[in-house]
Amino acid sequence: MSGALALAGKFVASLAILLAGAWGALALRFQAPGSEAVKLVAAIAWAALALAAAVLVWRSAARYAVPGFTIAFALLLAWWVSLAPAGTRAWADDVAHLATGTVDGDIVTLHAVRDFDWRTKDDYTPRWEPRRYDLAHLASTDVILSYWAGEWIAHTLVSFGFDDGSHVVFSVEIRREAYERFSEIGGFFKQFELSVIAADERDIVRVRTNVRGEDDYLYRLQLDPDARRALFLAYVDEANRLAREPRWYHTVTANCTTLVYHMARQILGGGLPMDYRVLLSGYLDRYLYDIGGLDRSLPFDTLRTQARITDRARVADRSATFSADIRAGMSDAKGTAGR
Repeated sequence: MSGALALAGKFVASLAILLAGAWGALALRFQAPGSEAVKLVAAIAWAALALAAAVLVWRSAARYAVPGFTIAFALLLAWWVSLAPAGTRAWADDVAHLATGTVDGDIVTLHAVRDFDWRTKDDYTPRWEPRRYDLAHLASTDVILSYWAGEWIAHTLVSFGFDDGSHVVFSVEIRREAYERFSEIGGFFKQFELSVIAADERDIVRVRTNVRGEDDYLYRLQLDPDARRALFLAYVDEANRLAREPRWYHTVTANCTTLVYHMARQILGGGLPMDYRVLLSGYLDRYLYDIGGLDRSLPFDTLRTQARITDRARVADRSATFSADIRAGMSDAKGTAGR
């Protein structure tokens, strides 16, 4: 029995060391100070240390290997905890400004609404401008799912429409530096800060459908006027909070869908149960349909067919009536002003 327990103990100790080694190697690969070469060397060195400690456990040296590696891991964790998100870096152009805003009664001023003219992913005319919105004329809220990595994963955007036909889209995005590219794995390891961007639909929808080749679906949310207004203001509050207190993006817990879910849950309470489709955002439309957040007068498959705006966006392109064009042919959407 004692032999079996000793064997089990060695197995657990070596497994824990290897798991900590894998995590630490990735943490150093993405966050070690210095050049890419330095990061790679640091990750390899840590992985080698973990492997050596795991081997020593099986060579009757556990009383040295386990405490020694534990101390090293504690130091690594102390360094990891010390890493803090920042608000001032050399940001990429499309996330250079957060969607901060001020509220004066019904009037909301967003200080930096993005309205880029995109020609390619790397060729564009940047424009940021202040815009004023009168919440007394807020008429609709649409959720847009943009598929970029298969059917499981979609980027979630929320578009607020006004009775004059104008729209503003809020998008929770990684705030990457100018030299960075998106990495799902890096999103687990503090590679990016979190941002809330406000943008014109002709910018933020068109860049996805017409420039990046993504596939987009637009659905009208069934929200009453008070909930619609509250969600708009929640976005402004979250953006202002991020400007004051930067926060890390996280691929699972703090992303484009989970942040919106938590804001909406505060507004709607028990009407938004947690569901795996909140994490697998490609199925978010099915989740919203099931809980009554979308028009249920149509079968879901029919609604989804109508919701696909990709082709309409590509035809509309730089049209001055882009927002109306991408909604052409959709059935009369419920959830407009007065509901």
